[in-house]
Amino acid sequence: MLSVYDLSISFSHYSFGLKKREVRAIEDLYLQVSAGQIMAVIGQSGAGKSLLAHALLGILPRHALLTGSLFFKGRPLTEQRLAELRGREIALIPQSITSLNPLLRVGAQVARAARLSGVSKKKVGLAVHQAFARYGLKDDVAKLFPHQLSGGMARRVLTATATIGKADLIVADEPVNGLDVPTAKETLAHLRELADSGKGVLLITHDIEAALQVADKVTVFWAGTTLEVAAADNFREGGRLRHPYTRALWNALPTNAFLLARQQPALTPPGSPGCPFRLCCARQDSLCAERAPKLRNAGQGMVRCHHA
Repeated sequence: MLSVYDLSISFSHYSFGLKKREVRAIEDLYLQVSAGQIMAVIGQSGAGKSLLAHALLGILPRHALLTGSLFFKGRPLTEQRLAELRGREIALIPQSITSLNPLLRVGAQVARAARLSGVSKKKVGLAVHQAFARYGLKDDVAKLFPHQLSGGMARRVLTATATIGKADLIVADEPVNGLDVPTAKETLAHLRELADSGKGVLLITHDIEAALQVADKVTVFWAGTTLEVAAADNFREGGRLRHPYTRALWNALPTNAFLLARQQPALTPPGSPGCPFRLCCARQDSLCAERAPKLRNAGQGMVRCHHA
């Protein structure tokens, strides 16, 4: 359903008002999301996860430069096509609760999303009621403005807005952040239901354990690039993970006694050659410093490492 190849995103800015600099936030990124599948994207803060979500919706800042290839249902995702699909066939659960329009009652915003995605005018009221009920929101919430909501309520409204319609691809950016445990479980279960009904779900999160509850596959990000793509079952067993960073993430899970790496992850300087993970990898050698590894097939997944 969704294919991303060699995606790079950079931003230009001027130092001291004179010298132009280019900062690359995402480089050579790969991602695949199939119909009927939840693809989880995990990685530490600043890895480029939310930036990827904005790129897929065509809502990057104007000074962003995007290169690479994006396809949705086999067709290129051009700016014009993104504008046509946004909110209709591709829906976003944004990370920030400030994404709600502060001047509109939340019920009107959810209803507008329903109409935009193809729900008939006669069925909008029922659709809003069902969406609110699904996420534990009373009908009276529809009359409130965003500033009258708690953080958890606002996040549930955002999730209802994205999932109320007929979108085939749901991009969920930290959808359970700030939710109580029962509501978080219900939200993840509904994303699983959407995938089981034939939709594609891109679940962006730093909560590995939450992702593993529902994901089919996991893509691991580091410093704006894809390090490994693996089946979720590989994380549950751990031994089949290939990249050193992915194994370190698995070892640090509470179920694995919070086993932390001796050396904390460090970023390589922008534009430097070699593997971006080499500064904190015990297996690095001269090859890792000279040449960046390419993402390659490995078993049933993919890995970006010279030695995996």
